[in-house]
Amino acid sequence: MKKKKKEIKYSEADLILGFNLTRLMGNQAHPLMQEWTKVDLPTLTPLEQGIFEQLWEKSYSKIEGWNEEELKFKFISYLMDLGHLIDTKKYLTFCEREIFAEVENKYLYLKADFMIAKGVLDKHQTPYFYLQEYKKLKDPSGDPVPQLLEGFLIAMQENNNGNPMYGCTVTGKLWDFFVMENRTYCISKSYDCTEKDDLLLIISILRKYKEILETTLLD
Repeated sequence: MKKKKKEIKYSEADLILGFNLTRLMGNQAHPLMQEWTKVDLPTLTPLEQGIFEQLWEKSYSKIEGWNEEELKFKFISYLMDLGHLIDTKKYLTFCEREIFAEVENKYLYLKADFMIAKGVLDKHQTPYFYLQEYKKLKDPSGDPVPQLLEGFLIAMQENNNGNPMYGCTVTGKLWDFFVMENRTYCISKSYDCTEKDDLLLIISILRKYKEILETTLLD
């Protein structure tokens, strides 16, 4: 069993320099990001439409007052269901899981707020997707971007299959999507979940990821 070491706090710049990463910005900046975020507004069932309207009302009027746990419990969990990112026979969803590894002689650690991975019961394997942070927009503690990148680097080494990694950060009302292929990562434009069309697009992007996962990433 791997032994956990003392966590080292890296900045995004530390990881870029330490692992020779290339940073790209925008939905058109990388082919995988372009494929992922080129979506139409989703088709919702009557039940889903009702849940969506409630979520939008809550996000529009209450999100600035929520702490991390309230944001997760009252909003993100329902949104992931609308995005169809739920447990299947081929992969599971996990919350608050620790992953760590030595990558290029550097110790990396992540406590994943939400993760999609192959797994059995409480044992996760082969991470595919991370959603990181659940932080308030005003004065958040910590930076979700380097945490997400550490998770990507750990998973790419541990998976050892050459597949890209996907994920997103949630900072208050803003959702940013990430793709990493080899040592290049791309960050999408920000989506504001208090804007109705942006919230619908977030749902479509999550559903698109499910399609990508099941058609190209699963072993």
